[in-house]
Amino acid sequence: MPDPRRLATASAEAQQAFLIAAVQANPVAMTVLQRAAAMGLPDHGLMAGAVYQAVWNALTGRDAGFGVNDYDLGYYDASDLSEAAEDVVIKAGDAVFADLDAIVEIRNQARVHLWFCAKHGVTRAPLTSTTDAISHFASHTHAVAVRLDAAGKMEVLAPYGLGELFSLHVRPVTALADPGGWNAKCSRQQALWPEITFERTALA
Repeated sequence: MPDPRRLATASAEAQQAFLIAAVQANPVAMTVLQRAAAMGLPDHGLMAGAVYQAVWNALTGRDAGFGVNDYDLGYYDASDLSEAAEDVVIKAGDAVFADLDAIVEIRNQARVHLWFCAKHGVTRAPLTSTTDAISHFASHTHAVAVRLDAAGKMEVLAPYGLGELFSLHVRPVTALADPGGWNAKCSRQQALWPEITFERTALA
């Protein structure tokens, strides 16, 4: 099998082309992207595992959908931060994706700061966009999203670039990674992708 880290030092263009092809190889991901675009969700993006795990699978010779537990679909709408408004979108998505044998979780990134403190005990400032949302993920490897533009062309959101993703060395952003949750996630993913190096964090 080719070296799974073969694109770690490739150009940004080559890495992005590989990522797009990897996501396109997963028919469920493409269906989610096409239907999300049709819903007209503002500043939306398919983010996190459905994207970076597609790359891992392509690099390591696995099926495109291997290990993908759900499809996180974020959007950004600061015009109404109520839970009720978000619930309208979630229910619309439930109908749009009902026939898929997959979990599609839709969340308004403009509301994250309203519930994050209660859930994680950390105060967070309001996010400004979907790109800003993924820039606050616990690892730069995870900070990637994709969406289809009006012409159906895939757009990649990667505020830190794709070098960390293609290095297959997953490092936490210490200020953002909850040690217990982060280490458990690393253990789960290490079992699925043993080719990847995961850095744990020290428990408090």
